[in-house]
Amino acid sequence: MLPVEDVLGDLRAALMARGEAVLVAPPGAGKTTRVPPALLDEPWVGAGKIILLSPRRIAARAAAARMASERGERVGDTIGYRVRLDSKIGPSTRVEVVTEGVFTRMILDDPELRDVAAVIFDEFHERSLEGDLGLALARDAQLGLRADLKLVVMSATLDAARVSALLGDAPVIVSEGRMFPVAYVHRPRLASARLEDEVAAAVRAAMAAERGSALVFLPGVREIERTAEVLRSTITDPSIDVRPLYGAMSPADQDAAISPAAAGRRKVVLATSIAETSLTIDGVRIVVDAGLSRRPRFEPALGLSRLETVRASQASVTQRAGRAGRLEPGVCWRLWSEGETRALPAFDRPEILDADLSGLALDLAAWGVSDPATLGWLDPPPKPAWTEALALLTRIGALDENGRLTPHGAAVARLPLPARLAHMVIAAGEQRLLAAHIAVVLTEQGLGGRSSDLRERLHRFTSERGQRADAARGLAQRIARSADGGSAAFDEDRAGAVLALAYPDRVARSRGGSFTMVNGRAAAVDAASPLAREPFLVIADISGAAGRAQILLAAPIALADIEAMFGAKIEDGVSATVDPDTGALRARRTRRLGRMVISDAPVERLSGEELQAALLEAVRDDGLALLEWDEAALQTRARVAFMRTLDAEVWPDWSDEALLATASDWLAPALQGVTRLKDVDVAKALLSALPHQLRHELDRQAPPRFETPAGSSLSIDYAADGGPALEVRLQELFGQDRHPSVAGGRVPLSSGADD
Repeated sequence: MLPVEDVLGDLRAALMARGEAVLVAPPGAGKTTRVPPALLDEPWVGAGKIILLSPRRIAARAAAARMASERGERVGDTIGYRVRLDSKIGPSTRVEVVTEGVFTRMILDDPELRDVAAVIFDEFHERSLEGDLGLALARDAQLGLRADLKLVVMSATLDAARVSALLGDAPVIVSEGRMFPVAYVHRPRLASARLEDEVAAAVRAAMAAERGSALVFLPGVREIERTAEVLRSTITDPSIDVRPLYGAMSPADQDAAISPAAAGRRKVVLATSIAETSLTIDGVRIVVDAGLSRRPRFEPALGLSRLETVRASQASVTQRAGRAGRLEPGVCWRLWSEGETRALPAFDRPEILDADLSGLALDLAAWGVSDPATLGWLDPPPKPAWTEALALLTRIGALDENGRLTPHGAAVARLPLPARLAHMVIAAGEQRLLAAHIAVVLTEQGLGGRSSDLRERLHRFTSERGQRADAARGLAQRIARSADGGSAAFDEDRAGAVLALAYPDRVARSRGGSFTMVNGRAAAVDAASPLAREPFLVIADISGAAGRAQILLAAPIALADIEAMFGAKIEDGVSATVDPDTGALRARRTRRLGRMVISDAPVERLSGEELQAALLEAVRDDGLALLEWDEAALQTRARVAFMRTLDAEVWPDWSDEALLATASDWLAPALQGVTRLKDVDVAKALLSALPHQLRHELDRQAPPRFETPAGSSLSIDYAADGGPALEVRLQELFGQDRHPSVAGGRVPLSSGADD
């Protein structure tokens, strides 16, 4: 008897009394496989179904298989499952285990969830974006359409009080669970060593010291494959099998990883975080944890979610350690020091805080909601990411200017794809089947191999064998048909042009050993890749932060396609630099798409408006020092600056910053007919920018020169430290009946001479 069975009566009573409940039970308590069958005979179920949401496909399939086996049935009889690319559902199925994305499609297609009596959200602590959305929609349906719909949220580690409050103070039922003791061995890894070598060494040591099989947690597929390679070449015990386990594997390979080891044999299962919860792998009593996790992080500037390798949270490493004590006492080897555990974050961040929200925004628009605040969330969508999502959906025509779903948006929402890719399929015209294949390869990790060239992956995908590949090609066919057909044949060499429909901001040009995208970001490609020799690419996926980004997947695109698709957005312009010594202008004619330079060539000769614009741009780029600031220009500027000290509201600001900002007003007219900046009469240009009345006032109140009684005409220094100054000999002032001054006598001139 599993521990959760002790509280099943409390759960039944809670659901009989009201429509919501929260069940907290640790790993191994049996909540996933015991709760749904236990509710089937409740009177409120009637002929309805129970939907169990699972965050991962492998867990959904395994849970359905376990429940069916315990009833002595086949999967697809009373218990079935539906996941992307695979389903086993029959006419008598009453419990459906579905992934969260499948549930989103179910409730959008049928908001009333007819024939559904209860929805159970399993492992809700993982806080996936689809899980949060599913609960928000189900709760909205319950409150507005289906008061009889039952909602159960289950988790091993969860802030139950917050979930209870979200569900109207739903009762919280706690199962104490049963976990065998787990001992800990801390073996900090060397930061300078390769991760796969350190993990493999720990696995060999653990397998030598302990009996049973091992479950090893690694952040991603590449680390799993590298560690598997090291282990297979270094483990000397022939009775030990090495089994990778990750989501992109075929169902048959996944089943081989989680099934019990054959008699007399042991196995090492190398897994991502998919093995943290829901899965029980028979025979495992050793856990080796690298302490790392891979989390998606959305970058609005790139329009993509990058996977980042981060330290796993305390909740996550606790879950992982618990896998060693599911069936018997076990041991957990941790590749960090004991003290480091306290420094780990308490929980993983909810995906909704870091994700691309365009799919969420599109689904809510299809639901009829424009403001997410009208729904219930544990963590509401962040406003900046929400705003960016709406902007993207508006750009691709999925939403109108008022945020309402357009007919194109409704078509995009119907396809089981991210918004950009669904838009690509619909907009691809005769190449819809090619677009559908591209979309499936991009969303199903591992299909078509690992080449960075999308064309090669597509080619391999079309002939790839196996259940998963067959199902994926079938999905691509259905997507193409849903988008109103398309050509039955497709040209893989058109992949770049089709991909650009989804990612116009990631069209990129080769430049200086890397590729610069329309959005301004740069990324490098492996020098051995054939893509390195292409002049233009469309980038589907990259890794690494700015400055170190690496292209993981891309396709070439011809310049003719770029011009045909984005001609209206391509800007022609002339950029120029000026030699500060000679004043010579060096100009280049540039064509740009966004921040990507399409072409750049020197210009032999400029004239007219182009020359004027180039000179003006050079000043804006390199500063006012390019101009010839003679004494007259400096004094004119100083005179206005002096008058501004007396009346700032009347006189203009002629600081460097202000003059550069207004160069098109005062400098541009002076550039007509000029071929060199040093030929510009700066004083005349400045004075011409003043209104006639101010020019008159400037000459009257701040004259450039002072006339002495002796007949000398002396320049006034308006930039002197003590205010306007005059260098004059005393003899020349004989006959002057008042002290020399400016500004209508308000400001006396100081003397710079004492002779």
